[in-house]
Amino acid sequence: MMLLKDGTNPRISYLNLGDSIGKAVRIFMELKIAIIPVLNREGGLLSIFSRSSLYRAILDGATHKDIIDPYLIHEVISISDDIPDDQLADFVKMSQVGSVPVVNREGKVVGLLCKANMVMTLFRHSELLNVQLKAILDSMHNGVIAVDGHGIVTHLNIGASRILGLKADTSLNRPFQQLLPKLDLTPALVKGEVKIGLRYRHCNVTMVVNITPLKIGGNIAGGIVIFQDLTDLEQAARELETVKALNKTFDTVLNIIHDGIIVVDETGKTTLINQAMADFLTLTPQEVIGKHITDIIESSSLHLVASSGIVETSEVLTIRGKPLIVSRLPIIKEGEVVGAVGKAVFPQLAEVRELAEKIRLLENKVNFFQEELQKNKTAQEIIKDIVGESTEMKKLKEEITLVASSRSTVLITGESGTGKEGVAHAIHLCSDRSQGPFIKVNCAAIPENLIEAEMFGYVSGAFTGAAKAGKPGRLEIANGGTLFLDEIGDMPMALQSKLLRVLQDREFERLGSTKTIKVNVRVLAATNKNLYQGISEGEFRADLYYRLNVINLHLPPLRERPDDIQPLTQFFITKFNKILKLNVSGIADNAMKTLLNYSWPGNIRELENVVERAVNYSRSGLLLLEHLPDQLLNSSSRENPLSVGKIRHQEKIAGIERNMIVRALEKAGGNKTKAAKLLNLSRSRLYDKLDKYNLKY
Repeated sequence: MMLLKDGTNPRISYLNLGDSIGKAVRIFMELKIAIIPVLNREGGLLSIFSRSSLYRAILDGATHKDIIDPYLIHEVISISDDIPDDQLADFVKMSQVGSVPVVNREGKVVGLLCKANMVMTLFRHSELLNVQLKAILDSMHNGVIAVDGHGIVTHLNIGASRILGLKADTSLNRPFQQLLPKLDLTPALVKGEVKIGLRYRHCNVTMVVNITPLKIGGNIAGGIVIFQDLTDLEQAARELETVKALNKTFDTVLNIIHDGIIVVDETGKTTLINQAMADFLTLTPQEVIGKHITDIIESSSLHLVASSGIVETSEVLTIRGKPLIVSRLPIIKEGEVVGAVGKAVFPQLAEVRELAEKIRLLENKVNFFQEELQKNKTAQEIIKDIVGESTEMKKLKEEITLVASSRSTVLITGESGTGKEGVAHAIHLCSDRSQGPFIKVNCAAIPENLIEAEMFGYVSGAFTGAAKAGKPGRLEIANGGTLFLDEIGDMPMALQSKLLRVLQDREFERLGSTKTIKVNVRVLAATNKNLYQGISEGEFRADLYYRLNVINLHLPPLRERPDDIQPLTQFFITKFNKILKLNVSGIADNAMKTLLNYSWPGNIRELENVVERAVNYSRSGLLLLEHLPDQLLNSSSRENPLSVGKIRHQEKIAGIERNMIVRALEKAGGNKTKAAKLLNLSRSRLYDKLDKYNLKY
């Protein structure tokens, strides 16, 4: 990224849509740049106005008062401000544009990269690299000769002069073959062959030679010849073989004994462990080496012996619940303590291993049977797994059991984060379609121009960029199962009429096709919006609403069912203990009281995030007040004005809701079924609201 920093011009100005050509001209004159970035409302790169844009405007007869919009270049080539130097160099070589915007990770323009500046920067860096490379080559012990594609010597380092008896001033720019006639570079320079380990003798010196071709853009541009004096190499090889033989003997001795051996350096970091000790700790040697001894055996004092040099022998120590006889000896080198060795005597090691293997096999069997049981859960077990002990949730579980056996569409309503998708999945799993697919479509997440293709699929050639083989839509994939339409209130009006036909006739056509496809699919939908209000505002079709709202299941917000907060909290503690491999046992009473007093605007999703954060901070034991985020602690304080404001806000909302119910009942002439439809509530939910606000109708 150093190249980009050197080649980027940070002096830039910007244009916006609707700016005049005259403003662009003034920027060109002031900054002497070739392009001007055009930003969108968020400050991100939208397009550019270049000098060629200005020329086109002049040819079209535009004046300086005209706007730049018709002459913008929308196919913008830009580069990231963290692009690696090698990729930047390739970009400069291959790109045909003179200037490009440089953008950061947020998409903001931070400068302009000018190709001419970049070429000069690359040239300066190339000169620096040449100097550095020469210094590196001259510092090498081995001899190095570089040649060009014609075999002419271009560099000869000090090592080559020493080993070969050549002088640089008389050897450079001469053919390599004249200097070393018995060493043929033709295979490397013509065929690109790599030669390794060639034995070569020159001036009574025997050496090993490696020849490597240099390629640029796939073409051979020269070669590198490396010489190593065998005198040094043979001596090093003899020493290496001796060390390898000693290591092999040492390793055999360590692993043939039944005692556990572990070695640490002067800082207490483990440097060696034999197989017997690793097996006892149920770790591999790779998992132990490099770690501090107390991270492996918490009660160990081996690092203290490595620090003090005091011998400890025949001490009885309990490790992982088993009594062992342990001895610790310091390692002395040139009068200094440089580490320590620990030895553990294992009683009945073979029996321990056999027992551990049996336990491992039993654990595998238990895991297998648990997975099989999960696959064959009954509807009652699935409903039981839904966390919630409040009256509202018990009633909802009964409703799920009832509607699961039906084919009718279900509209699930409730605030964001209340668990609507979980209810939809439970309905699917409890139905006779549970073996079929459960396909989710988030109507708010898919772009409007793609949602129809995603829903209904398309055939080859249906639109530009369509896959040659076509693609089935979510409806087709859901055949025999359940289609869950999340955020149905955000579905485009054009698609609503097509969905209505599917609900009525259970058939549709792929985009670009006239062939009708029949499907056997149950549709579940969910929304956090008031669809009845959407109908009155012309944003949602009334006929589709009545088709979807055959059965309405409403999920009350978490603040209206405080009885569920404690079981949900315990459920999430268990969940994150398993995921994070921690051991949090529960939650303190005052922390639980804080959770109960909070209004939970984000509902269950917010509670899950709070518990996950607290588990991460607690690690073990109980979740305490200090592990909860500040907004909960501030909210629970009676003296906090924010808390008072929130209570007043909730009271105001309750008043508005009560008035809406009264108006709906008056409009429906006291008919509770009609009033419930007007309010987008189930009858049972309306009766609950009537009891809550003490309304008699």
